[in-house]
Formats: sequence, structure tokens, C-alpha cells
Amino acid sequence: MGDMMHIKVNQIDIHYEIFGQGEPIILLHGNQEDYHIFDELIDDLKNEFMIYAIDSRNHGESGRNIDFSYDAMTQDIYQLIRHLKINKPSILGFSDGGIIALKLAILSPNLMTKVIVCGVNYKPKGLNKKIRKALKKEYEENMSPYIKLMLDEPKFKKRDLKNIPLKTLILVGDRDVIKPKHTLKIHHMIKRSKLIILENETHDSFVVHSTKLTPYILDFIKK
Repeated sequence: MGDMMHIKVNQIDIHYEIFGQGEPIILLHGNQEDYHIFDELIDDLKNEFMIYAIDSRNHGESGRNIDFSYDAMTQDIYQLIRHLKINKPSILGFSDGGIIALKLAILSPNLMTKVIVCGVNYKPKGLNKKIRKALKKEYEENMSPYIKLMLDEPKFKKRDLKNIPLKTLILVGDRDVIKPKHTLKIHHMIKRSKLIILENETHDSFVVHSTKLTPYILDFIKK
């Protein structure tokens, strides 16, 4: 176990834990998850990094708020980095967490060192038709704000992505719900990005309760 903490930022209580020691890395989970999706990865990395594992607003042990937007979540993390004086962390974001990581890189690139995004899209149409149809159906049934978020957002401006100055690693499974062409577009827009397509992996198979990310993280951040 790490040290369980809460911090009030952006009028909301954000829950996080710190593990290990070394250079700082922030882990951001996806939609309707919490940081425990990274438990096995944290075990693998805590001898190399000081890990900040964070529950996004409206997720895990963090506070609830009617504003579900990625911009609000990005502000939460931005303020958390500043309040905790985390010095030039790298940021790893999965799915929704990857969207937040890219938004942070646009908002305040000098705050961080490197960015790793897994299974990320820059507009809702980046998701394949089948999954979008399923999400629409689910939303009609339960009106979930979590699903609404994925149907309406993100809405990145291409020029903002093109202006990201940071070294960025983009990881995606070749069986992801995100269209391959969409991931390629992100890779081409972010000048200093590297794209790795993982064979026989789905959207979350290489991230959730997995240590498959370890070699990629070490290789990318430690160099």
C-alpha cells in the first residue's frame, strides 16, 4: 500500500496515493475506473519511480461533481501537480486518462517531461461505429453522464495537438475500439511522438491489471 491522501483542488476532493521513489510519474485511469487498474503496474514500477496514482473526479474515492468534462478533470490534475509541487513528472494516461494527459500537454507543457497515452482518441468519431452504436444505445437506456462524456467529447483542435512540444509515446492495441487511421492521425499531428501498435491487444488488455506496459515505460522515460 502507498500513502492514501486527499487534496482539495478546483473545489473538489481528489484522492491519490504515492508509491515508491525516483523520478515522478502520474497515472491516470479511464472511464468508470479508478487507479487500482494499475495495481500490478505500480508494483512493477515503484523501484524506479515515485508514482502518483490518482482517482479522477467522479471516480474511485474522489469527490463527485456535476461537471464531468475532460477540461474540468484536466484542471484537477493541473492544480494537483502545482499544489503538491511535483517536479516535471511524466504522465501516463489510459483512454479518458490519455485524453486528460494530452489536454495537460496543451495547457501547460512546461509542467511535465514526457507523455504516454494508451488507447486515446481526439474526437468521438475516432471510436469505431460498432462501439459508438453500443454507447448510444446504453446512453438511451441509462442516461449515464460517463457514457455521455464519451459520445460528446473530446473535441481537440488539430492545431493544439500539432503544437504539443513534448516527447509522446502512443500505445494502442491492434484490436482497439479506436480506428487505426485515427491513431495514426494523432501520431502524425504530435511531432515528437512515437507510435507502437501492440499485436493481439484490445483497448484495455495491455493496461488494466497488466504489467505489459512496464518495458515500454522504462524504455521511453529512462532514455
